[in-house]
Amino acid sequence: MSETPKNLYRDLTVYLLARFALVAVVAWVLTLVGVPLLVALLIGLVVGLPLGLLLFRSLNTRVTAGLAKRNEARARARSALRAELRGDGPAGDDAA
Repeated sequence: MSETPKNLYRDLTVYLLARFALVAVVAWVLTLVGVPLLVALLIGLVVGLPLGLLLFRSLNTRVTAGLAKRNEARARARSALRAELRGDGPAGDDAA
């Protein structure tokens, strides 16, 4: 019943893996310079947030659009169910 866009899960997985890889690369570069690993990971997280938004903009757009479509379908189904429970919508097969 859920109308999930075709490539949403693939796009979301690729986007998350790309963001984790970006944090790992930033942390790796910082450890090569001599920054302790924990500090490098924290800096990688802070730097990776805006940098990931810039580098993976098209992928972020696709994921956001897919999530919006899925949420629209879920909202329509939820409102139809609420209307049916109130007695406003079509009763279905039990109209006797």
